Amino acid sequence: MRILYTASEALPYAASGGLADVAGSLPAALCKAGHDCRVVLPLYKSVKPELRQELKFLMNFTVDVGWRKQYCGVFEGKVNGVTYYLLDNEYYFARDGLYGFYDDCERFVFLSRAVMELIAHIGWKPQVINCNDWQTALIPVYYQTYYKFQYGYDNIKTVFTVHNIQYQGRYGMDVLSDIMGIPMYHAKILEYDGAVNMMKGAFETADKITTVSPSYAWEILDPWYSHGLDRALAGKQYKLCGFLNGIDTALYDPEHDPVIPANYTAGDRAGKAKCKAGLIKELGLGEGNDPVIGIITRFVSHKGIDLIKYVFEDMVNMGCKFAVLGAGEKIYEDFFKEMAWRRPERVSVTLGFVPDLARRIYAGADMFLMPSQSEPCGLAQMISMRYGTIPIVRETGGLRDSVTDAGGENGNGFTFKTYNAHDMLGAVGRACEYYRDTEAWAKLSEYAMNCDYSWDSSAKLYIGLYRELCGDED
Repeated sequence: MRILYTASEALPYAASGGLADVAGSLPAALCKAGHDCRVVLPLYKSVKPELRQELKFLMNFTVDVGWRKQYCGVFEGKVNGVTYYLLDNEYYFARDGLYGFYDDCERFVFLSRAVMELIAHIGWKPQVINCNDWQTALIPVYYQTYYKFQYGYDNIKTVFTVHNIQYQGRYGMDVLSDIMGIPMYHAKILEYDGAVNMMKGAFETADKITTVSPSYAWEILDPWYSHGLDRALAGKQYKLCGFLNGIDTALYDPEHDPVIPANYTAGDRAGKAKCKAGLIKELGLGEGNDPVIGIITRFVSHKGIDLIKYVFEDMVNMGCKFAVLGAGEKIYEDFFKEMAWRRPERVSVTLGFVPDLARRIYAGADMFLMPSQSEPCGLAQMISMRYGTIPIVRETGGLRDSVTDAGGENGNGFTFKTYNAHDMLGAVGRACEYYRDTEAWAKLSEYAMNCDYSWDSSAKLYIGLYRELCGDED
């Protein structure tokens, strides 16, 4: 099949979050399965020079952005068998950072329109265009309103993937004609609660809507999770589904990881004890065999940091040690710094994000705490299991879909349901009790390492969806 995957960021060229991981890994898995998947993203200023010099200039054309005609250059790169098209416009993309500018609406309107124009110039017509989040949400809208009946654009199916429904692309109604160039008689496609909502426009016009986990697909029908868009989705459930993201199993591989103290496998986990000893020494935690709990996250309330804050001393007094890595709201940064100062033998805090240290925490910790208020998919819990570190999570979104409580059959972690600090404390307590049974814990760790969260599994689900849309059974 021919799939055009469009996103505002994709590894290895540009990344600010989980979207880049998906856009860098899923297309590679689709190509590995024998399909022709190509990726389109902006050519940002932040693209590394060594990657930039490997790009090949293909062509340029103009793109209509409302009443403007804007230049668009097209550069081609190839990584892991995937063809990447990077769209160049220095006015929009030669900036420090990817998002957060006053004209983000105009920048990503340009991206969406440029993707549609690109198809007419590269001599390759996709069967499916898979768009991601609000930055490319106008692609199915433009296809339905402008391109569907043009020569060379017939029978293209569109899929819109929601990675986080909180960010919707909301702007004033004036952008319809001034920036988007969409006539007022099509305004109802994008209008929502008196404003333009790009994500709502994609819900209206895409052939399928997917989310990054099965649970998140039904959670966003609930006002608690939907950030106001549940009413727009209520009548679209017939085209809504969710597929759990995967992780890069080559990057996160305890058998070959070069930055951890010792390598190990599910069958021979001797190296994990060395990783724990190395982590304790590196972070200055007290010696002993008490369980080490890793926390790698942004310090914001929806990641469950307020729950951790509320019962943190209880967990420390329970005998737990903590390896904390992250940054975010100052109130939480100050709290963790104070706890590290008060209990240095049990709490280590590193502010910021250090990728190599993150992998040493995944490898060296015994447990991984992730009590999110909401989590569309989450990758950290899967990475921790890849390293034999047992996740403790709240049952929400992708955490519910990837972690099963060890109190039942085929458990690979510990879970709690309600967003409550003492329910979380109870799950931590159960994990610590389980940890004391050395043999049972070793079996649990081995089972977690053998769980398959590779992109190969997720790619099969996407391929099935694309074939369903196109009527392609081959």
